[in-house]
Amino acid sequence: MRRLTVDLAGRPYDIHIGPGLLDRLGEFARPLQPSRLLLVTDTRVGPLYASRAQAALQTVAPTAVFELAGGETGKDMRAVEAVIDALLAAGADRKSAIIALGGGVIGDIAGFAAAIYMRGIRFVQVPTTLLAQVDSSVGGKTGVNHPRGKNLIGAFHQPEMVIADTDTLRTLPPRELSAGLAEVLKHGLLADADYFGRIERDLPRLLACDEQALTEAIARSCEIKAAIVARDEKESGERALLNLGHTFGHAIEALTGYERWLHGEAVGCGMCLAADLSQRLGLIARADVEAVEKAVGAAKLPTRIDGLSRAAALESMRGDKKAEAGEIRFIVLERIGRAVQRTVPSDALDAALAAGGYR
Repeated sequence: MRRLTVDLAGRPYDIHIGPGLLDRLGEFARPLQPSRLLLVTDTRVGPLYASRAQAALQTVAPTAVFELAGGETGKDMRAVEAVIDALLAAGADRKSAIIALGGGVIGDIAGFAAAIYMRGIRFVQVPTTLLAQVDSSVGGKTGVNHPRGKNLIGAFHQPEMVIADTDTLRTLPPRELSAGLAEVLKHGLLADADYFGRIERDLPRLLACDEQALTEAIARSCEIKAAIVARDEKESGERALLNLGHTFGHAIEALTGYERWLHGEAVGCGMCLAADLSQRLGLIARADVEAVEKAVGAAKLPTRIDGLSRAAALESMRGDKKAEAGEIRFIVLERIGRAVQRTVPSDALDAALAAGGYR
């Protein structure tokens, strides 16, 4: 097992990475001394892992299980209200805790419910997808979507710990595994060129679910994100760099109704658009853009989107929570391994969208 620490001032917490950790959830949860536990999962993950997780947690405190439908289309306030109803039905009080067992959607919903129930209770992230293990479970961002934009309703609420059982990745559909690789590539692109090169080299092993390659990638991605979160917990500066590809990606998701593309697929395409935009700003060479596109394609992710409206994309991006006074701010590449935040000229953005397949 690998253990990393998110070193927040006065509130550090650990990330545990390795196989067989679901059966040790009781050991991890015991120091919390919870009065009750609510295990929140979804209808795909629940049948696979909920009974094992519940059995381990029952050794610590009475544990109820609540299943959501899951999926990005159900990531809304109704889901949060359903979790709160389940907390009330379980008799949860301020000493209770939520265990979020699933992908990023479950972690976001359960974490936001924990942030607002009785003005805040504790929760533990138990991510079961690669995307959640390398990104969304770490850093305390919780929330749900609004019809006008992704993650517009939410709160920063840090977990007590993150338990990433790598065995759960073996049941991931190949498309979901690829979606997680988008965030792995993102961490290399924005912060560590050597890591990006290593991921490029190891993509066949990662796609084949090689345990050593996955553990190393999860650990390095978590190290990068944990260091940034420790320096900028509330995204007042540096943490915004973790949104590389996301402004484009969120618009893609919104314009396709959160049904056509997975989040990681939209981010993968968004990183290609961001790389193209970076070249148009004179920051990187065409060879760097091609390297990004090659890596994203090799991870079996889309590199462009065809047929969406440029005007609709711009409207969606202006409503993004990272926009300021209607001005869209983008994360672009100064080089592979270093990202910066910029506002960009409209002609460069329009050209990048056109090159990426927007009409």
